[in-house]
Amino acid sequence: MSNVRRPSAAALPRPNWSWQDEGACRNEDLSLFFGPDGERQPERDIRERKAKAICADCPVRIDCLNYALSRPEKYGTWGGLNEDERASERRRRMRRANAA
Repeated sequence: MSNVRRPSAAALPRPNWSWQDEGACRNEDLSLFFGPDGERQPERDIRERKAKAICADCPVRIDCLNYALSRPEKYGTWGGLNEDERASERRRRMRRANAA
């Protein structure tokens, strides 16, 4: 059996979370960005519009979006995009990377 060496936790790069301190959403109610289970579409549309309006003026919107796209972040509004929009953006970025 081969001996697989794994890097120690100290050797792995630590994620930089400092961008979150600058987020326009930092003092907002999380339920604006993460809707309740069973939320009806009209209420979801209104909630998402409000969340996206906050994201639109956020100084770290791109950092937030890149964070959500680089992880399996399935729920909520991140960087101004909802779940479906992030899935589309992931596919677009994959196509672009494969074409390069």
